[in-house]
Amino acid sequence: MNNSVAFRTILYKEIRRFTRIWPQTLLPPAITTALYFLIFGKLIGERIGAVHGVSYMDYIVPGVILMSVISHSYSNVVSSFYSTKFQHHIEELLVSPVPNWVILSGYVCGGIARGVMVGAVVAAISMLFTQVTVLNWPITLTVLILTSTLFALAGFINAVFADSFDDISIIPNFVLTPLSYLGGVFYSLAMLPPIWQIIAQGNPILYMINAFRFGLIGVTDVDIALAFQMTAGFILFLSGLSLFLLHKGIGIKN
Repeated sequence: MNNSVAFRTILYKEIRRFTRIWPQTLLPPAITTALYFLIFGKLIGERIGAVHGVSYMDYIVPGVILMSVISHSYSNVVSSFYSTKFQHHIEELLVSPVPNWVILSGYVCGGIARGVMVGAVVAAISMLFTQVTVLNWPITLTVLILTSTLFALAGFINAVFADSFDDISIIPNFVLTPLSYLGGVFYSLAMLPPIWQIIAQGNPILYMINAFRFGLIGVTDVDIALAFQMTAGFILFLSGLSLFLLHKGIGIKN
């Protein structure tokens, strides 16, 4: 079988899966984002004032966009691949002459596609509240793709180990959401007490959000090179782990 055909087939299936039910996958982020900007940006932001020389609304826009990208890249892959296991479609892939890296790439790229689409929707909503500018397109797009890739891979691993639909909601609810909210979306690292600044620097999402913020408005609390190195390192590690799990059939063949 031609690997490109297999990849395009999986990717097309993944994109059709979430675009077919767009009121459930693309519309809710728009509503949630509007509430974020209305409550935090307008009502609370007017009292906070400027952060690092930019308005509070402009400061939170990058974080809100990337937070949505993280959530939906992850959820798309974890729900899709677990459904494939649950409905026993995975056997068809395993017996076909499709390399594991093609299977993984198809699902991950599907997660990236949804993450990017949701990010575009959130960015469009933000334009109703402020003027969105992009100071550095290469950094902005690179961070967007790398972050989406990383959490799509994380979603894949969660799906591999999940034994029920309840298992696919544990990580998003108890890990991703807290880390996202504590990742500097709504505040600067400088606003925290010294001890909490040190603790916050152990949160990898903080680096991704700040790198994305730097690409959009030129403001960051962390070293950009370190943010890229950390993200790339996580991607390589999770890619290797995902391929290992597929090769061994852990959580899939048993």
